[in-house]
Amino acid sequence: MRDGSGEKVRTALTLEAKEEARRFFDQERVRLLQEIGELKAAKKQTDEALSNMIQADKMKAGDLRVEHQQHQEQISKIKWDCERDVRRLVDEIKSKDRTIFALEKEMESTAGCLQKLQLQKDALDEQLFLVKEAECGLGSPKREIPGRAGDGAEHCGSPDLRRNQRRVAELNSTIRKLEDRNSLLVDERNELLKRVRESEKQCKPLLDKNKLLNKRNDDLTQTIQKMEEKLKSLMKENFEMKERISSHPPLKKLKSLNDLDQAQDDQEIAFLKLQVLEQQNIIDELTRDREKLLRKKRHKRSSRPIKRHVVVDTFFGYDEESMDSETSSVASFRMDRTPATPDEDLGEGLANEESELRFRQLTREYQALQRAYALLQEQKGGILDAEMTAKAQEQIQADVLRYKAKIEDLEKELTLKGQDSKWVEEKQLFLRRNQELLEKVEKLESECSRLQQELQDSRDQNELLEFRILELEERERRSPPFNHLRMHPFAEGVSALQIYCMKEGVKDVCIPDLIKLLDILGDNGNLRNEEQVAIIQASTVLSLAEKWIQQIEGTEAALHQKMMDLEIEMEMFCKQKGYLEEELDYRKQALDQAYMQIQELEATLYNALQQDKVIKYGEPLNELQRDELRMAVEKLRRQMLRKSREYDCQILQERMELLHQAHQRIRDLEDKTEIQRRQIKDLEEKFLFLFLFFSLAFILWP
Repeated sequence: MRDGSGEKVRTALTLEAKEEARRFFDQERVRLLQEIGELKAAKKQTDEALSNMIQADKMKAGDLRVEHQQHQEQISKIKWDCERDVRRLVDEIKSKDRTIFALEKEMESTAGCLQKLQLQKDALDEQLFLVKEAECGLGSPKREIPGRAGDGAEHCGSPDLRRNQRRVAELNSTIRKLEDRNSLLVDERNELLKRVRESEKQCKPLLDKNKLLNKRNDDLTQTIQKMEEKLKSLMKENFEMKERISSHPPLKKLKSLNDLDQAQDDQEIAFLKLQVLEQQNIIDELTRDREKLLRKKRHKRSSRPIKRHVVVDTFFGYDEESMDSETSSVASFRMDRTPATPDEDLGEGLANEESELRFRQLTREYQALQRAYALLQEQKGGILDAEMTAKAQEQIQADVLRYKAKIEDLEKELTLKGQDSKWVEEKQLFLRRNQELLEKVEKLESECSRLQQELQDSRDQNELLEFRILELEERERRSPPFNHLRMHPFAEGVSALQIYCMKEGVKDVCIPDLIKLLDILGDNGNLRNEEQVAIIQASTVLSLAEKWIQQIEGTEAALHQKMMDLEIEMEMFCKQKGYLEEELDYRKQALDQAYMQIQELEATLYNALQQDKVIKYGEPLNELQRDELRMAVEKLRRQMLRKSREYDCQILQERMELLHQAHQRIRDLEDKTEIQRRQIKDLEEKFLFLFLFFSLAFILWP
């Protein structure tokens, strides 16, 4: 019964669970079907919206195509109208030119009439003069009649005479004023020339000093290379000594002398280790400096510009030689400066530059006044020509004013008729042309700044070399000369210690025989132990001294060879310096050409502004706009010059810091080399003392 009831309960529970699971599944299926239907409806709506948008876009594209076609038709119509108006205006201009030509002919005819009247007036003046002379001389009543006629002519022509005399007086006063101004300008020009000569005289010692420093540069570079090679050889020698000390075992000594010898060996080993470390640091620093110099040289060679030859006709009438001379004088004056020049020299340089610019401006004004004076003399040619030209000028000015009024009326009529589009287009063309000219000016100014930067880099390199030369000269003056280095080749079988003894005056001692005799005495059994030990130590010290002297002689030979190599490198450096000077001259020429191109573009822009009224490219600029344009160009030029000067000052400061660091490093190296030289001298004295001590002991041995 219990088993049957349990199975029934189990089946009932399973059925309930299945039913509950079925209900849950049906609910979930219904919910998901509803969501699917909603998503399908949303998708259908989005598809419909997308199709509507595509249709609207197609309609809009069609409308845009129609509008584009209409705009194209309008543009073509406007172009045709503009061409027609241009042709009409050209015809009007030609007709005005013809009328101007006719008026000029009329003016010439009136000038001829005036000349005839002037001749008649001269004849009447002569008659009047003759009548007055006759009245004064004879006083006869028969000649009173022509005198009266002459008086009447004088009375009639007196207003014209007074007016002519007044004009002649005015012209004479203007001529005197121009002559006075010309004389003042000539005096000022002479004074400026004197100042320029004085400035050149002041700069001449600096140029001589620069040449002298360049000449010393080669010798000092040779000296520094010699010192570097000497340091390398000493490092190599110390390294070999270290290897030899580590490879060879120490000598066997007695207990009585063991402590002293071991302490000396420890001190020597520690000292040699310190020397090796110091020389390795020195070599690392020298290699880094050499790599920096090589990178700078490669950069300078890669950034060398292409040489160009440009001939420019400037606006002010200067030829190429005069402009080159002026700009080259300014550039050469700027190049003579070094980082060591004080503030007073810099102030004098700026004053000289200002005087140079003022002199150039005054020369331009002087030439313009000369041209005006020449034109005045050509037009004057005499009193009568000046009067005729004055009348002709008045008539021409009146005609010009009348024609200007007509032109203004025509322009007003054109604006009233709605033909402003052509003028707007012409104005845009003119503005575009001005923009192109400004872009050319900016491009040339950027090229000028780049050339100035390259020139400053080469100048900084030259100044750095000059300071390096001075430091090397000072170090060469302090350090002993290398003339004592001589090669002493050894023949086979000749001892180095024997040669050294012969140099010192000890000629009775034969070192090889002495070493053999010491070996024989060391093997002798009749001697005491202390005597045998002393003899063995003496022979060992002699052999070590001989090896040491051979190493010293080899080092001297290597230094002598290195000195020869450094002389060859000095010659190569001289050639390289010549190439750098040629490159510097080329960069000066390129900078001068860039200045000339900038002046030419400024003149072209000024001519374009002056020709605005003739070519009619849009509305003419007034004087205020021209002044603003000139001020903008001057402001841009001053800004570029200020930036270049700031960059030059920054580079100069960085180079000065590097130079001070290099000077400090060179002083440290000199101190280290002096310490090593003293240590080598002490070692030589110690070995000489030991040699003399043992030789004396052997001689005095019973």
